[in-house]
Amino acid sequence: MIDFDEFRNLSAEDTAVELRARHICNCCQAVTAALTEDEHLILASAGFGGGMGNTQGPCGALVGAVISAGLRTQGNGTTRWAKLIQENFKKRCGAIICRELKGIDTGKVLCPCEDCVRNAVRAYQDVFTL
Repeated sequence: MIDFDEFRNLSAEDTAVELRARHICNCCQAVTAALTEDEHLILASAGFGGGMGNTQGPCGALVGAVISAGLRTQGNGTTRWAKLIQENFKKRCGAIICRELKGIDTGKVLCPCEDCVRNAVRAYQDVFTL
């Protein structure tokens, strides 16, 4: 799977960006990998790229942060944490829907995928340092 030793000197956000940039992972997997290093979760998150199943719906990077929150909280109160992550992400990126973030209807990109990946990791980290 992923050789995490290669990324040990990088921050979680830089790891996520690199995993996506190198086409090792989609947005959701990159965030999940950078935050958990859990191979089962990385595999399970494979279908959430491209705005949840390539539908341009909820941002895959944001979904990856929420998946990671579920692992961190062991499912206890995860919905509360997910809402906080989502709010933080939206403040950073301007939206939570992939189609809006990419500016597909408006022609105005609110947040490129690289920044969505970086901001999803930051949103997760910000919420869990509250």
